[in-house]
Amino acid sequence: MSPLLELKNLGVTYRTGSGDVEAVRGVNLRLEPGDTLGVAGESGSGKSTVAMSVLRLLPKSARVSGEILLGGEDVTAMRWGRLRAVRWAEASIVFQGAMHALNPVRRVGAQIAEPIRLHAEKPPSDAEVKARVAELLDQVDLPPSRAAAYPHELSGGQKQRMMIAMALACRPQLIIADEPTTALDVVVQAQVLELMTKLVAERRLGLIMITHDLSVLAATCARIAVMYQGEVVEEGPGARLLAEPRHAHTRALAAAFPVVGDPASRFAPATSTPLPPEPESPPAHDVRLAARDVRVRFGEVEAVAGVDLEVRRNEIVALVGQSGSGKITLARTLLGLQKPASGEVLFEGAPLTPRGLKSYRRRVQLVLQDPASALNPRHTVYEAVAEGLRIHGLPGDERQLVVEALEAAELRPAEQFFLRLPHELSGGQRQRVVIAGALALRPAVLVADEPVASLDASVRGEILGLLLRLRRELGLAGLVITHDLGLAWNIADRVAVMYRGELVEAGPVEEVLLSPRHDYTRCLLAALPNGAQSAAAANPSRRGV
Repeated sequence: MSPLLELKNLGVTYRTGSGDVEAVRGVNLRLEPGDTLGVAGESGSGKSTVAMSVLRLLPKSARVSGEILLGGEDVTAMRWGRLRAVRWAEASIVFQGAMHALNPVRRVGAQIAEPIRLHAEKPPSDAEVKARVAELLDQVDLPPSRAAAYPHELSGGQKQRMMIAMALACRPQLIIADEPTTALDVVVQAQVLELMTKLVAERRLGLIMITHDLSVLAATCARIAVMYQGEVVEEGPGARLLAEPRHAHTRALAAAFPVVGDPASRFAPATSTPLPPEPESPPAHDVRLAARDVRVRFGEVEAVAGVDLEVRRNEIVALVGQSGSGKITLARTLLGLQKPASGEVLFEGAPLTPRGLKSYRRRVQLVLQDPASALNPRHTVYEAVAEGLRIHGLPGDERQLVVEALEAAELRPAEQFFLRLPHELSGGQRQRVVIAGALALRPAVLVADEPVASLDASVRGEILGLLLRLRRELGLAGLVITHDLGLAWNIADRVAVMYRGELVEAGPVEEVLLSPRHDYTRCLLAALPNGAQSAAAANPSRRGV
């Protein structure tokens, strides 16, 4: 009997203006019905190219060699009519960005119904389509009433479930999920992974999941293949590969997502640049930024409900919580972008007032989540960093200040980056430019919103290492907003947990993450993928490490 999918010596070459680029070389993979295969690797490793080649979704500039056997039939030799029938009906894809993959002006029920109407052997009636859409929504644990919603009316997890429902619409045997949980918080991620695992078990689907997070793959997939520079460099059982990686790149991927509770990863992100040692005597921890009984209301909804929080010099505070917990609203209030209904924000002991907002915003700088959207695509690196200096009229030689900021963000030699545009930089370099723009204003506090969420595993460690160096060398206070508990364990001194607008738990990282007191904190820890779960949960004797 033929396997569900078999790739034999797959190669993909892209034709470019400067010559051919070999993106994938000699890939051999096999998937049986009911089997799960994870494909891990960083941007440019070829993993998404392999996935898109299965249904011939690559651009016209791609030249494919080798064989792609789907149910024993070579996809590369299929005529267009046969290929159109195979898509959705035999194999379908859950794309990475649900918000971008869904049509924003159509109700989601109509979008799920579209492949049903297009691929049915005979035109189904409206009642049949409606019943099938309701059945699909039930399969992904959503009420049928959500079919009438538009994408913007759904949470991130609900949008991703809609994408899964759409992929199941024509009852395919193979599903390819491309980074299906990257933008989701830890609780919703756990729900989506549980859903996909359940569907594989109940329907004997074949699942290929693509991500750079080995812990997610180990929790979901029986086997993992690791790609590096277009080749599969290691393949094996998921649990073994995470626990005992053999290839250097696999070890780097595993190290980029530390286990909560592992003392070896405490203040030790995976970085190639050695971190300075912690000072022998504890540094001063005077309070730089504070919220005092802050409340924020939107109509009758209290988004922030009486929060007290302090961010001190020489420390990083991780503000964690799932989507809708109020952490972003609190951060906007601390930045002076949202007026509180009551309570106050204090900077260096003084209340924040409208008259002092401009000088305050120079001292408290924001680092946005997505560096690509944070930078003007037409501004050079020099212009991006110098913009804040000009707005605030900082004294001194502008060129020298830009050089100092870029070098503090570890873009060296700085002059080599002056004339580059954002598209000419890697993801990590773009994030460093955003950080340099903040550092140029010599802030006292950095507020970083998911600073590594969109970055590759290796780059993630470098940026986290940079934040630690800035804390140690410049005495900066840092507030890092994240849903990633591993990040909090990796670099934070203290952690504050938000739930439904309230700060339910706060304290030293070891205390909160190893001995959580609140049920919600325990829920967040329990939702971590297998392999990234708290060592304290598995071994209470390790508490107090």
